[in-house]
Amino acid sequence: VAGLPTTAGCPAFARPAERDADAVARLRAAGALIVAKTNLDQFATGLTGTRTSAGIPPNVFDPRLVPGGSSSGSAVAVASGLVTAALGTDTAGSGRVPAACNGIVGWKPAPGQWSGVGVIPACRSLDCVSVFTRTVPEAAAVAGVINGAAVVAHRGPYRIAVPDARSRALFAPETDAAFAAAIDRLAAAGHAIVVIDVDAWFETGVLLYEGPWVAERTAAVGEFIAAHPEAVEAVVRAIILGGATISAVETFRAFDRLDALRVTVARWWEVGDVLLLPTVDDIPTVAAAVADPSGSSRTLGRLTNAANLLGLAAVSYPSGRRSDGRPFGLTAFAPPEHAALLAGFVGVAPAPDPSPAPPYDVAVVGAHLSGLPLNDRLTSRGARLLRSTTTSERYRLHRLAGDGVPRPALERVVESGRSIELEVWRLDTAGFAALVAEIPPPLGIGAVELADGSWVRGFVCEPIGLADAVDITESGGWRNHLAQVRR
Repeated sequence: VAGLPTTAGCPAFARPAERDADAVARLRAAGALIVAKTNLDQFATGLTGTRTSAGIPPNVFDPRLVPGGSSSGSAVAVASGLVTAALGTDTAGSGRVPAACNGIVGWKPAPGQWSGVGVIPACRSLDCVSVFTRTVPEAAAVAGVINGAAVVAHRGPYRIAVPDARSRALFAPETDAAFAAAIDRLAAAGHAIVVIDVDAWFETGVLLYEGPWVAERTAAVGEFIAAHPEAVEAVVRAIILGGATISAVETFRAFDRLDALRVTVARWWEVGDVLLLPTVDDIPTVAAAVADPSGSSRTLGRLTNAANLLGLAAVSYPSGRRSDGRPFGLTAFAPPEHAALLAGFVGVAPAPDPSPAPPYDVAVVGAHLSGLPLNDRLTSRGARLLRSTTTSERYRLHRLAGDGVPRPALERVVESGRSIELEVWRLDTAGFAALVAEIPPPLGIGAVELADGSWVRGFVCEPIGLADAVDITESGGWRNHLAQVRR
């Protein structure tokens, strides 16, 4: 975005953009307002949304789950209702995985269909600009502007190719149950279900990160990373610099194998109009992703990695929740000449009845803590205590001036911070709305980073409110401060 810094999720890489990317320029010309830049996995390398120095965007269903990546911030911004649409990129699934993790639409063209001018490359030959919206018509409208031609929805009937039982046996049981229900709805609506062998899909997906295309990432940003290794997240650094060891012989062998796999996949379109798969098989927790970053990203990409190597367009559609409450998404794939089919597919794959509104997890640091005067504002609304923990070490705590119930204020700082005691409580939508409505200024609800690197909603303070406040950071928390005052 012209005049705004482009960071690729790495502050040391930041540079002001001299011009808008082509996709941005087209949207602005059509009247779009640019609201903000969003967070992402560094250099768009990863599918979890956790490989970032700027804090992990909270999954809107459950902040314990990863938001998906690499376009994590774009998906969360749309799913949270902050913006109507957001742009991301998609190389291995970065425009589809976070959409599925947050219950929204993720739309990507086939590689080469939209201009990539102005996009920091990951794998230049595969990268696609992607679109996040809450509905398919909104995504189609944005796609039409970027593409330069309106997207006309085709309503079917469809021939829908789905994987055979042998491949579906690899899915998580909750995912396969939700997928089976979607297939039943499609069949009941009169669409033809065609069962195919999708071994070529999985073999193609393995080529992306275990083949020579990693070297394309090295060519794009490897020189910067080699010169600034301390500025880059360790897993990202290892992946990108690892591409330097790939030989030309390995590359041409992989190209030959991909050509053969493309021939196999081309036969699918003789029997099916679209290929339908779950967008992701499972959504790891933030804790699992931090403990096993490569394994978690591999899990999220198993059903998405192949699309761009095979030259396909794709749209991920929200389709309710699994039996364990985790969001479930379907992705339809089509070759570029049939990409318009994807705009109408949502009309033939209705989601189940709307799920209950997601709960709200709120961090409290003051009088709402257990046993303190305002805790009944939580318990009387059915709130449930999830855990007692602390903030990250980037906060200071203040006691606000004024009469009435003493109130603390949490301030996020760049340096000289420490961890502050807090509790995380879970409320339903009505309880959360009532809580927010009664918060007096200068306090409000914002995002708070916890000790484990996850983020939840929590009490924060406008800077003006700190002018006459007393810094009580060294107490480590509101309870300790009150105890010190009593002594």
